[in-house]
Amino acid sequence: MKAVRVHETGGSDRLVYEETPAPSPATGQVLVRIRSIGVNFIDVYFRKGLYPAAVPFTPGMEASGVVEGLGEGVAGIMPGGRVAYAMTPGSYAEYAAVDSDKLITLPESIDFETASSVLLQGMTAHYLTRSTFPLKKGSTLLVHAAAGGVGLLLTQIAAFLGARVIATVSTDEKASLAREAGAEHVIVYSRTDFEAGVKEITGGTGVDVVFDSVGRDTFDRSLNCLKPRGTLVLFGQSSGPVPPVDPNILNSKGSLFLTRPGLAHYTATRAELVQRANDIFRWLADGVLKLRIDRIFPLRDASKAHDLLESRNSRGKVLLRP
Repeated sequence: MKAVRVHETGGSDRLVYEETPAPSPATGQVLVRIRSIGVNFIDVYFRKGLYPAAVPFTPGMEASGVVEGLGEGVAGIMPGGRVAYAMTPGSYAEYAAVDSDKLITLPESIDFETASSVLLQGMTAHYLTRSTFPLKKGSTLLVHAAAGGVGLLLTQIAAFLGARVIATVSTDEKASLAREAGAEHVIVYSRTDFEAGVKEITGGTGVDVVFDSVGRDTFDRSLNCLKPRGTLVLFGQSSGPVPPVDPNILNSKGSLFLTRPGLAHYTATRAELVQRANDIFRWLADGVLKLRIDRIFPLRDASKAHDLLESRNSRGKVLLRP
């Protein structure tokens, strides 16, 4: 089969499109013929070596496709079934062997591109807004990178829950996308300091929670945007990892809370995984969520997909197609 492999970590040029043996499903696994692949920043982190992995490896944590074969002990899944998964490595390929308890059966209303666009980022937005910091009517939040894949979904969910969204984006075009998603206020950070903007919008009070996927470039000012006992949810590091932090800073700035969550810990059980996925699929069907796909690249052009993602010029989801 064809796959994209990383033999040495580094830039996007380290993504090598090559022939490699197709996997065989082990006990409890399912062989999936991949039809669509989601591209996410976690893939970039592994490619760069920010998250360690033994080389060579096939990157990618999200895909959808058709069941081609079953390992021993698999029940409730039939060959030919349409499935999707997230947080299982190795999706930049034509086939993948996936643990059966990580697979989500797709409803008829969800096609392959939609599934691989929304599962990882949708469940991320779900756990951030429903579990890490449960939003309610009247909550005020700041969302960085609000026109990105997670940002657009998170903003829509927050608006649906009745929260007040302040969004940061880099361009006027992205500002329009954030407003369409439900942001009440949008700060174009390329010309306005977002900390000053948040303080002006909130009358100096600050926000209840900041959802920050950027990391190094925004961390300190994100803390400054919080009201006393507010929460900084750092769920990514697109600008690089945050340097070590003295916990006393949290006290001096108002007894703040800081968390660094990850999707794997919020889908640790089968029941939780299915609940989050089904909520996202239902919200799509009901029109609560609207999905935006930016670009679909052929698998051989995975490096171009990474370049687009890292440029912060993407306007929605980036996909690969085998």
